[in-house]
Amino acid sequence: MAYTSTFALDVPERADIDARPGLLLLEFGVDWCPHCLGAQPLIEAVLQAYPALFHLKIEDGPGRRLGRSFRVKLWPTLILIRDGQEVERLVRPTVESDIAAALARLTAA
Repeated sequence: MAYTSTFALDVPERADIDARPGLLLLEFGVDWCPHCLGAQPLIEAVLQAYPALFHLKIEDGPGRRLGRSFRVKLWPTLILIRDGQEVERLVRPTVESDIAAALARLTAA
């Protein structure tokens, strides 16, 4: 499951993410955010090279506990997770190469 096009409202609990084995890309944002909209083509293009990477796109905002548990403050925020542990974070990425480099580091280990 590579790129996910819509932000999910029904999201797992933080404990489920922390217990999840393997690689995971969390993307926090909303569908009306201009920064999120601008990042979508970049994220989608990079994820084409990682079809097995699980991408979970999470609608964030006030009262959304998962985003608060990761201390998300700006959108989009990409959090790369390996075996339940955050290994890297990108906030408002604007170039494809930054996302590609982070995913390469995530999958290299």
